[in-house]
Formats: sequence, C-alpha cells, structure tokens
Amino acid sequence: MEEEVEEVEMESVGEETEASGTIPFQLQFDKPVPFVVKMAEWNPEKDLLAIVTDESKVLLHRFNWQRLWTIIPGKSITSLYWSPDGKLIALGTEDGSIFLHDVENGKMLRSMKTHDVAVICLNWEEDALKVVDRDRHFVYEDRTTRFFPPPPRVPRMPGLSDGDLEETTQQLSSVSCQRFNILCSGDRDGCICFSIFGIFPIGKINIHNILLPNHLGMNYQYQLKNASISKVALSRDLCRLEVLCSGELIELGTSPKHNDTLVGFHCLNLDTSVFLNRKNELHQVAQQASNIEDVVEVVRASISVMSKQWTDAMSLFKSKFQAIASLIADHGLDSNPQDEFLNLLLGVRTSPALQQFLVNTLGEAGVKRLSKTVDNTGKEVRTVLNEHLQPALEIIGFRVGELRGLSRWRARFKSVGLDEKLMDNVTETAGMLLIQAERFSRVLTIVLFLFQNFFNWVLKCTKILLQEPIDQVQQANSELVVVFLKFLLQSDPVEQLLEAKYSVEVDMETMKRIEQLVAFGGYKDVTFLERTLASECNKLEQCLKEAFLMPFTTVSETVACKGLAPLFPVASPAPSTSLPIPMSIHYYKDEVDRASEIDKVSPNLTDYTCFKVLDGSLGLKNCIGIVRGFMSAGLSSSVDTVEPCLDAVLVHLPDRYECVDLSLYKENQIVLLLNDLESNSETAEGSLMVMMQASDLPFISVSLSMSDNIFFLHQLEDSMMNLDLDIGKFRAIPHHVTVPLAVSASRGLACVFSSKRHALVYILDEDEDEVSEME
Repeated sequence: MEEEVEEVEMESVGEETEASGTIPFQLQFDKPVPFVVKMAEWNPEKDLLAIVTDESKVLLHRFNWQRLWTIIPGKSITSLYWSPDGKLIALGTEDGSIFLHDVENGKMLRSMKTHDVAVICLNWEEDALKVVDRDRHFVYEDRTTRFFPPPPRVPRMPGLSDGDLEETTQQLSSVSCQRFNILCSGDRDGCICFSIFGIFPIGKINIHNILLPNHLGMNYQYQLKNASISKVALSRDLCRLEVLCSGELIELGTSPKHNDTLVGFHCLNLDTSVFLNRKNELHQVAQQASNIEDVVEVVRASISVMSKQWTDAMSLFKSKFQAIASLIADHGLDSNPQDEFLNLLLGVRTSPALQQFLVNTLGEAGVKRLSKTVDNTGKEVRTVLNEHLQPALEIIGFRVGELRGLSRWRARFKSVGLDEKLMDNVTETAGMLLIQAERFSRVLTIVLFLFQNFFNWVLKCTKILLQEPIDQVQQANSELVVVFLKFLLQSDPVEQLLEAKYSVEVDMETMKRIEQLVAFGGYKDVTFLERTLASECNKLEQCLKEAFLMPFTTVSETVACKGLAPLFPVASPAPSTSLPIPMSIHYYKDEVDRASEIDKVSPNLTDYTCFKVLDGSLGLKNCIGIVRGFMSAGLSSSVDTVEPCLDAVLVHLPDRYECVDLSLYKENQIVLLLNDLESNSETAEGSLMVMMQASDLPFISVSLSMSDNIFFLHQLEDSMMNLDLDIGKFRAIPHHVTVPLAVSASRGLACVFSSKRHALVYILDEDEDEVSEME
C-alpha cells in the first residue's frame, strides 16, 4: 500500500507553460498528495521540505518531490523547525517532548522532555552576526580531542542484532557545536525553554511569572494570566526574544486603571542578552557538559550490558547446579551442595546424589559447556569494560577536570552558574567511579579464575567416576576450590558490583585506613568502597544533575521582559489555548540603524512582525497588521525620558479575499496567501499568492503609553492602507488553498497546499541560474 501511495505522489498532474516576464512566481509542479498537511518547513541550506501530516507522519521531500524518508514518531507532532545548518530537524510533541532527527536518514538522535504540555512553537537560531567580540582573545577550544580518541559508542545489548541496534551519536554535540546556537521552544502553558545546540537545557521561564514593563502606565505593572504562546523568534545576535501570545493582562496596583478584562493578543520583548554577553562561557560549559552527558550514557549502557551478559551466564550455571539440591532431597540426605562437594574434595565417599548429578545430570559434556559459557562471557564482559566503560570514564574525568578548572575562574564563569564546590564534588565522584571500575576489573579476573579452577576439578572428578583417563585435564588447586565453594557457589560478587541495589561489606580495618588517608587530602568520601559500580554511576549522574542545574537556574533568572505591545483584544479564550491566526516574525537589514544608542544589540537589523487581526477586534475586518522595530522600542522604554514607540501599519485586504496564511520573506517582502471567498470549488482560479514590499508600506509611529486603550492598533484605524492587487507581484492559484504556506528565504521557494490535496511549488525569485542549480 505504501508503494502505491508513493507512486501516486510522484505522478505529475501537468506542466504549466508561462510567458516569461508576464506572470511572476514560476510554477515548478503541481502534484497530488494523499494526505492532509498540518505543517511544512523548508530546510535553510538545501532544497528539502519537511512535511507533517494530520496523522503526525513526518516526510522529507526534495525540490523535485522525490521522497527521501518517512518517519512515524508515535506521538502527535505540534511543531517543527530546522537547525541553522540544516542537518537536524526538531519536532515538538503533544506531551512536551522534543525529538531531534537526522536529515540524512530520519533517525532520531536525541529525545528531551523539557515541557509538561504541548510544544506549540520552535525557533532555532545561531549567532550569525559579525560583530566585534570583546572576548576575541578568549576563544573556545575543546582540548579533549588532543589527548583522547573519539568517545566509545554504546555497546550492543545481548539479544539484539546489528539491524535492531539504535546507534547513538556522541558526535551530535561536536557537529552541532561548531557555531553557538540556541533552540527555543514555547508551550501551551506559557513556558519557554532554551537549549544550547538543541541538546543542553540552559534556561526556562514562564511568562506568567514575569513582571511586564510599566510604560503602558508609568505607575502600573502587568502580569499575564491564562497565557498561551503562539510563536517565538530569537534575534540574530540572540540578545532578544520576541514572543507572540494570547492571554489576559492583569494590572498590579491598588487602583487599576482599566476595569475591563484585558484579554488579547500580545507581543513581548524578552531580554536574552546573556546569550551574547556570556556566549563564550556558555559555549564551553555546554560543549563539555553535553559531551559528558553523552559519555555517561555510554557508562550506564556498558554497566547494563555487562550485567545482562553476566546474569545470563550465571542463570545457566545456577539452573544446572540447582539440580543437586533436588537430588539430595530425593535421596533423603541431611546435607547441602557445598558439603557434598567438600566431602568429595577431602576424599570422603561420594554420595549417590552427587554421583548421579556428576555422571547423569551434568556429565562431562555439560561441564565443558558451562566452562566455555562462563569463559566466553568473561571475555565479553572484559571487552565491554576495556573498550567502552574505561575509555568513557577517562574522557569523563578529563572533561570534568576542564570544567572544574573553569569553575575556579570566578570572574567569568560564576556569572553563568558554574559552581566551584559542585564541580569539586563531581570531580571526586568521577575519580571514585574510575576506582570502582578498577576494582570491578580485579574482582572479575579473580572470579573467572576461580570458576575455571572449579570446572577443571569437577571435570576431573566426573572422569574419575566414569573411569576415564584424566591425563588431559588441567590440574586444579584444591585450596581455590574451597574458596570457590565458600564464596561463589551461593553468592555472586560480580553481579553485586553491577547492581545498584547491593552494598559492599568493608571490614573495620580497611575503613580506618581510608579515614586516615582522607587527612592527606584529595578526597572526602570515606564510604565509596561500600558502594557498587552501578551505585557509583548513579551518584555521578546525580552530582552532574546538581552541578548543571546551577547554570540552568542562573540563566533563567537573567531573562526579563523589556517590552510589551498589546496588539488587539480577543474574546476570552479557554485557558492555555493558542490562537490559530497567521503570523510571522523576521529580521531584515535596514539602512537606518534603529537600535538604541544606549544599548545597541542588533546592528543594522530591524524586526518585523506580521499577523492577521481577528475579525471584529477593534471594529476591524479582513486586516493584516505589520509592526516594525518593536525590539528597539523595548530598549528605549528603559529610559524614563523616552516615550516607547514603534512603527506599525494596517493593511486592509479586498473584501472578496481572506488571508489563509502569510510569511515574511527576504529583502523586506511579505508573502500573503489569499482565498477568493466569491469563487466556488469549480472556479479555475480561486486563490492568490501576493508579494508586498514591506519597506514601501506607509508605516506610522505609534506610542505604547496610551491611557485610554492599551491595544495600540486602534491608533492606525484612520490611516489604514487598502491592498491594491494591481501593485506588486501576485499569482493566481488554480485551487482553494489551506495552511500551511511554506516559504524558503534562502532558496527562493514557496510550497502551497490546496484543499483538494495538491502541493504546488513556486519559484519566488526570478533567478534562472538559481533555478537551474536546484534542478
């Protein structure tokens, strides 16, 4: 069935010939799609289109509509966004998870649970501005690769074939970290999370808990209630975050100025300058921390694999040797397996139960099979220990040491929450884990030697009972057989070290020696010998969690709201409900530098916010609102003598058209997708794609300090502009269209989806060289 659908999708429904220069936006193809499209996003670096269907399947298509892969995450997808380099795609889900998938094959590389409710929007931005860096002499360098080979991969779990093995990608951190970038995610309950490189959580805020600036009324402050985030967009220098959200404004004061319910659609300007001011520090901490977390996963998996390997072998051993206990009971003997073997070792007459067990139940072949199984298992465990666990622990120790050194540079790293005491604790625990691995290695070697000595002795006894020659059987050490029967027949020290539920008994003399060594310095933990390898790993994870929580908390506390622009009122929505209105945010190069001279954050870049105004709000109908320079207005508002202002314009659409979706495009352009309300499904041309030049619009400076009506769009009613379809570029589309409109600024492409399940791809730029290159 999947192959049939694929064939239908790849069929072309016709080619459209157009006179050059008469009709803009060259149509590349019009193809049927056998599904409803919920979301679509172009890759920023390649001609690839990611599509999410109504069944939450994720498909990746090339420019020629060739499907590269299809994945089914198994959860409802609520948002998607590409990484800045186009190598990863982030998927937000209904349950608050974020998945990172590889563009090459669709394989999931990382899963994070950073939210408790649906992730409504994502934004992934890298530090792309070429500004003078005050810390140009403080350049990040990861020295680990100088001294260590690439980190080991997660070992294969017994019972899984290579085809079933999900490869881990410790390289994800290194590949994504070539340039500092931030993944920002907003959810339905008003929470915004920040992750460096998309994998290391560095901050979380709730817009309900942020005090909004008082420039709407100099003696008042506001808070949001029942807010839901619709869109987030970081500035190019990562200094500002623009948030579009719906919710109720609550005045904080003894005598509220507005008695009416202030429920509306708002724009917030959040100060995230810590990502620029402490970019180098955060880069180094996140790089080391994310790599440590990757390698800790190798350690945890290695312990699990070794535990599984050893447990399987010991289960077979116990199942075979438990038969002797039943035989002893059947013969009515008042004894136990340990006494029976000791009597045999000391030359006492062999009991019928033990003779039956050695000759009939176990036999010579059974002894050899058990011996080989334990020996092979020991080699497998040793391989995991030497090739995965120990190299991973050495890398962890080095990287933790690097972070410990940075934590002592208090002037720089204390401001990002890298705590010296917590890193000292992590360093000690990482060192103790190395000691635990060395102890486990020694215990494993001793246990394997005792097992082989015991099996040689059992094989010799079996051959004697069978009256067979024993000249080819290796000699066994009788004293070691006694040690085995006393300590290993009924207990398993290897398993104890691999499980966190056990504790190790340490004699008093050893404990006193450890306490004496503490006086010489170097470590403080005197109980580490009582912990197992697995419990020490758990302790390291807990110490890392505490240490990395400090940067997370510190950065979260630095994010503050610098600007509030109530756009238009809406009817009281249900709590935590996002408004399904078309909206877009983009940053354009501007001839006039609108940034404040006091705090210039985005040189020659101006933010544009475009959105559809809900019909009936402020008495408006069929209008598009465009706001320019809100980030600069937020900065200016920090000065009491400067009245916060921004530029805005209202564009009234022709009554016969309805805005389905919109997108800000490169070079100050806006792309609108319009449906003709007067046409029917049989009409040949029922929709329009219109491109406007934003810089040509009659923007008006509006104040954010009005006292009568806080929703500033009402100031634009008298200067509203009517959209003239005879001016600018427009293209008739022979279908009724639906959301989404997918526009690629880097590739000059637009993909439109129709209500009849067609996908139409247009070239927005009339650049023949670029088109031929993509083809």
